[in-house]
Amino acid sequence: ITSEVVDRVYKEYMGDAESPAQVRDGLLDAMGDLFFLIAAVEVARYHRDAGNPVYFYEFQHRPSSVEGVVPEFVKADHGAEIAFVFGKPFLAGDV
Repeated sequence: ITSEVVDRVYKEYMGDAESPAQVRDGLLDAMGDLFFLIAAVEVARYHRDAGNPVYFYEFQHRPSSVEGVVPEFVKADHGAEIAFVFGKPFLAGDV
């Protein structure tokens, strides 16, 4: 990896971070892209190339059910959209 690439990646995720919270947020964005986004885009491209329709979304709504459970900086965890897609019975254990 060249220093130019490292500089670009650093600038993308850290920018002008001035506080530990900004550094944390930049690192979380970088890790999310590395572990989730890159693989998801690759799979979406395979489906597209096979002639299938592909829909891609990023869910960032913070559910009210996580208040006091997860830190404030967490918007939506992996799988948080399930309750919004299928309804609250899955959260309440009614099913």
